Amino acid sequence: MTTQPKRPPTLDEVARLAGVSRSAASRVINNTGNVSRTAREAVEQAVRALEYVPNPSARALATRQAGAVVLAISQNDPALLADPFYAQVIAGVSAALEKTDLVLMLALADSPHGRARLENLLRARRADGVMLMALHGDDPLDRLAGKLDLPVVYGGRPLDAEPDWYVDADNRGGARAATEHLIAGGRRRVATVAGPADTQVGMERLRGFREAAAVAGIDAVLVEHGDFTEDSGSAAMERLLDADPRLDAVFAASDNLAAGVLRTLRTHGRAVPGDVAVAGFNDHLIAQHTNPPLTTVHQTIQQLGREMGRMLLDLIGGQRPSPLILPTRLVVRESAPYPAAG
Repeated sequence: MTTQPKRPPTLDEVARLAGVSRSAASRVINNTGNVSRTAREAVEQAVRALEYVPNPSARALATRQAGAVVLAISQNDPALLADPFYAQVIAGVSAALEKTDLVLMLALADSPHGRARLENLLRARRADGVMLMALHGDDPLDRLAGKLDLPVVYGGRPLDAEPDWYVDADNRGGARAATEHLIAGGRRRVATVAGPADTQVGMERLRGFREAAAVAGIDAVLVEHGDFTEDSGSAAMERLLDADPRLDAVFAASDNLAAGVLRTLRTHGRAVPGDVAVAGFNDHLIAQHTNPPLTTVHQTIQQLGREMGRMLLDLIGGQRPSPLILPTRLVVRESAPYPAAG
């Protein structure tokens, strides 16, 4: 009598024994997405009990053979890597990928050559997914994303668009809270140094400023734009003082912009907060070391990167996560203290 060879166990049998879905079992075995600890332990136990061995071809298909994801930033200046914002985003994404075999690749793609190189990489399926950041206006990266058969997660929404998957901060609410705080301190000639007008983050923070001013009955006409750098904040503050030398408060759309605002006010002999109260946005380390320390809106930047990474892993694993907006909160320091009691 001929003994039939033992049939190898299937992925469906592993899932059934573990009490999870087939896709969840696949994510555990291929390490391509997030599952609960309980589910992971159940699948691993079922694999051992059944002596399941993944089919190499099926595994290669499940992992798409690339073993990498891309963080593409629509800028072309390597100096941005010294910006604490992007450093924290990268740290957060890396933390999300830590328990996977995926490699994180960084692409600066704000030039025709940079975009072409990124498109070639993605069309060759040398990445399993992509995260996009710092898009401006009708950004070519956004148009490229629409042509790819790859999971795409946006870090911050594009201007006037609502992609399927993104992680963002409550920029509008944070800016509104900062401006309300300035007004609550008795300031009435309130100005803003807004971010770039061709970015969603710049316009959302400007909207928050204008909403708070409108509720208080203040004309929000003192508006200048910068590019989130200290030098552009300093130059914008010069223009604001030319427009209204009597202004008494400034909301700057980033801490770097606020540092430039403080520099110009100091040059012009304006005391902060005595003559002009100042608030920023981000709560970078610089906010604690400006002179005076900066009242600012805190956003969890590293968490933003972590959630971007998690969302991309979910998409790679076949899930359909929901977009996410992270909360912000006001941190009050000496540049715009709380109003004196009664």
